[in-house]
Amino acid sequence: MNAIKSKRNKNRAHTRLKPKNGGQSRRPKRQSSIVDSDLLIKRATNKEEVIYEAHRSFDDMPIDSRLKRNLAKKGFVKPSQIQDESLDLLKSGRNFIGIANTGTGKTAAFLIPIIERLLRQREQQTALVVVPTRELALQVEKEFISLTTGLGLYASSYIGGTSVNKDIGKLKRKSHVIIGTPGRLIDLINQKALRLNRTPILVLDEFDRMLDMGFVRDIKRIVEGMTSRRQTMLFSATIDKSQKDLIKTLVKNPVEIKVNSGTSSSDKVDQDIIKVPTGANKFKMMTDLISGAGFDKVLVFAETKRWVDRVTKKLNQAGITADQIHGNKSQNYRNNALAKFKKGSVQVLVATDVAARGIDVTGITHVINYQLPMSLDSYIHRIGRTGRAGKTGKAFTFVD
Repeated sequence: MNAIKSKRNKNRAHTRLKPKNGGQSRRPKRQSSIVDSDLLIKRATNKEEVIYEAHRSFDDMPIDSRLKRNLAKKGFVKPSQIQDESLDLLKSGRNFIGIANTGTGKTAAFLIPIIERLLRQREQQTALVVVPTRELALQVEKEFISLTTGLGLYASSYIGGTSVNKDIGKLKRKSHVIIGTPGRLIDLINQKALRLNRTPILVLDEFDRMLDMGFVRDIKRIVEGMTSRRQTMLFSATIDKSQKDLIKTLVKNPVEIKVNSGTSSSDKVDQDIIKVPTGANKFKMMTDLISGAGFDKVLVFAETKRWVDRVTKKLNQAGITADQIHGNKSQNYRNNALAKFKKGSVQVLVATDVAARGIDVTGITHVINYQLPMSLDSYIHRIGRTGRAGKTGKAFTFVD
């Protein structure tokens, strides 16, 4: 009898401790730092965009003729502003901070001087390029390959969601530029497969996002291992004042080029909020919106992987073709989902902030924030996926 009572008491205790949210452990809810939703309301400006016109072409720039040929094959005639203003400084070996909007050619801005150096002096592992997301790593690798066609130069990328053992095998092959996400690079360093003590150039691309994502310790560890580092380049579309002290420890006496202010959202995006009344069906409100005319290629952001899964499933059930990308999806799955979205096989791509940067998709008509973003910086990068190439985009944020 006592044993039965004991068992009942144990069960009662277990019942009392069981969470009330469907058996899932309750985590503290993160609060958005955006306290004024009016900041998310802005009309796209009709003023004519000022197009930067470089006074020199790539053919006039002090770079190797073989690199010029590859640039011409890609259709590059004149440099963008960030490319034009940074090339001579980076070629001279200066430490550098570049602030420029997404889509302004930042990747080529740091790759061109690195390739130029390699054509003069071929050092294995000349540069390490660290990026916050897998998609951006693959994009940088693709750009490097296109710029170095026929030049005998090699880059390799190391990202989560792939085989660590295969990566260790890849590191045994010749590679002039290493590209990777912080977590995977640290894994390889811990296994003593990746040594950076002879790598002279460090590039931190989208550095503010990496620091915001909690990679500070990893970045410091990587930097400490680069004992022969001679040049550091930091690139991003925004800069956060709170990160400046940390940036000073990463890069000494940098020259800073700002192509934009680093704080404002796109002028080519109509921005508005949608207030969700108490008790209203927010998902139905979104499906009604997406079913309207002109919502041809829609990027929906949700704050957690679980919400991304849930929204994607419900969209497909509602007859709206959708796929998803987030950190728990394999890299192959993410690549395929992105490819389907690019070619229009699905109308909607649902994602966490992994899609806020580093995805190159043209023609996104709308960006929808299903929940309030955690920060204004995150919001700026999300809506920067639309309103590109001279077109006006639209962004909506649901506010509960």
